Order: sequence, then C-alpha cells, then structure tokens
Amino acid sequence: MTSEPLTETLPPVRHWPAADLSGTDFDPVLTGLMDEGPVTRIQLPNGEGWAWLVTRYDEVRLVANDPRFSREAVMGRQVTRLAPHFIPDRGAVGFLDPPDHTRLRRSVAAAFTAKGVERIRDKARGMLDELVDELLQDGPPADLTSAVLSPFPIAVICELMGVPAADRQSMHTWTQLILSSAHGKEVSEKAKREMSAYFTDLIGRRADSTAENVTSLLGAAVGQGEITMEEAVGLAVLLQIGGEAVTNNSGQMFHLLLTRPDLAERLRSEPEFRPRAIDELLRYIPHRNAVGLSRIALEDVEIAGALIHEGDPVYVSYLAANRDPDVFPDPETIDVTRNPNPHVAFGFGPHYCPGGMLARLESELLVDALLDRIPGLRLAVTPDQVPFKKGALIRGPEALPVAW
Repeated sequence: MTSEPLTETLPPVRHWPAADLSGTDFDPVLTGLMDEGPVTRIQLPNGEGWAWLVTRYDEVRLVANDPRFSREAVMGRQVTRLAPHFIPDRGAVGFLDPPDHTRLRRSVAAAFTAKGVERIRDKARGMLDELVDELLQDGPPADLTSAVLSPFPIAVICELMGVPAADRQSMHTWTQLILSSAHGKEVSEKAKREMSAYFTDLIGRRADSTAENVTSLLGAAVGQGEITMEEAVGLAVLLQIGGEAVTNNSGQMFHLLLTRPDLAERLRSEPEFRPRAIDELLRYIPHRNAVGLSRIALEDVEIAGALIHEGDPVYVSYLAANRDPDVFPDPETIDVTRNPNPHVAFGFGPHYCPGGMLARLESELLVDALLDRIPGLRLAVTPDQVPFKKGALIRGPEALPVAW
C-alpha cells in the first residue's frame, strides 16, 4: 500500500440520506464518495456528528482487522448511523473486541464450520425440494419470495439453531420487526425482548445437551461457565436474525438472473460455472443500505494519507470494496468466470459473518433447484415493477413475481 503524506485538511462532510433504491442499483451517493477518495467523511440520517468512511479494498480490510479500531468503544456513543434506534446490548457479539469476542464465537464455531454446515446439507435440500414441489403444484404465477426464498432460509437457520419447526413463524415475525425501521423503536425493542426471552428459555433447557445445533452448543457453554447466559442469548438473537439475510441476498440474486436471461441460461447449460457465479453475484449485489456498524479509533491512525484521531468513529463499506477496480477489473460487469474473486461480501477480520458458509450452501442449493427444476422460470412483471423493501436496513425484493 502506498504511503501518502499526512494531511489535516479534512475532507468535506457528505450527507448520505440512504434513500430507498430500486432493484439492484448501486447507491449513487456511495459511488460519489468512492470517487472522492479512499477515506471520506459522512453524516447519516440518525445519531450525531460525522464519521470517517473507508471505501478502498485494502484499507477496508485493514480497518476491519486492526485492533486499533474497536467495536466495543461504540457503546454509549451516539455515532451518526442509518438506524433510527440504536441500543446495542452490552455483551452482544457485534460489539465485542477480542479476546471476549473470540471466546464467544468459539462457543458456536462447530456449527458453522464446513463440516457443521455440511451436516445439514441433505436436510436443507429436502426442505427446499418440498417448497419447490408446492410451488410447481400451485402453478404460475407465483411470488418466489413468499413461496421459496423466505421460508427456505428460515427453515435452515432454525434447523441449525435447534429451533423447533412449530416456532419458525414466531422467529420470522420477530426478525422482520427487529430489522425494519418502519415500525418505530418500541415495536423493534419489544420484538427483540421477546426473541431474547424465547432463547433464554431454550438455551436454559439445553445445559446438558450434547447435540450439535447452536442452542445446544450455547447451553453447554453456559453450563460449563465458558460464557454467560446474557452472552449466549445475544449471540443466538444475532445468528437467528442473520440467517434471514439469505432471503434478501437470494432475492437480489434471482432478480439479477431473471433480468439477465442469457446469464441464467448459461448457468443452466454450464453448471460447472455456478460456484463462481454465486461468488460473483455475492460480490456484485448491494446487500445493504449505506453501512453497518461503526468502529472507534483507539489511537491516532493514518489511513491512505488521512489522519484519523483517537475517538473518531469509522465505517467501512464492503460494498465499495467489492467494486474496487484495482482488485476486481471492470467491477460493474457480472463476470461468472472471475477468478480469483476475493470479495468481502461476508465481511473481514474478527467480525467476519459466521454464517458465510451456510449462506453459500443455501445459495448453491437455490440456484441448482430453481434453474434445474423450473427451466422456464421468468419474471411475471417488467423488472421495474418488482417491489423492493422500503425503510429496511438490508436490501431485497418485497416480492418476486414469477411465471414459467
């Protein structure tokens, strides 16, 4: 990385409204910020003040993996942010730094390794086949989101978590209320308390369990004094909510495939390209609105010629990093032969998404099942008529009307 001279001439603060965008359009404000330079300053719709924004691939990975930038130090700070309400639970894994973060992640690691995820592959494929059977039986037109893309990830994450099938709908309802900014802070907080109470009970009943699902692993870790119940519940809530991100990712993925019939046809006729294509779609898809959780600089740090002072809030944009032309030539093009493809769609460093392997497995199963079993699958409306979620932190279609 080239070292440029330090400058105390601060870049202007850019207001980032994070407006609802249509389809899989890349945020034009983020494009402008990327054009301004690798490190800029932003103000988001909520919170206070401004924050640094890091957009270039190497610098994004540096900040995400550098202990001089702390998630825990965000506690008690009203950093400028996208979400209208922000009350992180003390001890929640997203706001922990190593070694506490490492200890907590270790308690469930076995469920999210390649072996742990493979353990549920056949069950997941079976659940997906049942959903596709029902879709075909009911006939076109159909909403692919409500028929397959929403119930499938819910069923899979509940299976991995050890949540009984009868409770899946409750989990889905709570997740939607927690993730939406449209209902207000009280509704979101109430849903979070209810989900937390549910997991407190479930984990508490599994203190002596030797099963490999997440709540059993957490119950055993609490029983052995490795983590507290509060930590276990916070992690369970985060993992359960994160499991539904696949609905939005796969919704965007199939929106792209169905609006690019040549691409879908190529993946039908050349299935060997599917793993690479999934990585490329994960790189390309704008997974979220604006940015996620911030970090706080624990000391003065130079990043790409900008001096970030101790106490300054810093955001990284994985979406921007995935469009860095120095790493991904012709980044605006979907290239299913792109190799290597070191995208950071699942983050980087200690806070790398623990469900990355699970999300990839679900994407593979969905692409295989829908392309192979419904060869005539197509959009039932024009692309601009596909409704996308409004006021959500995570981007994705509200519905995906299809026919075949």
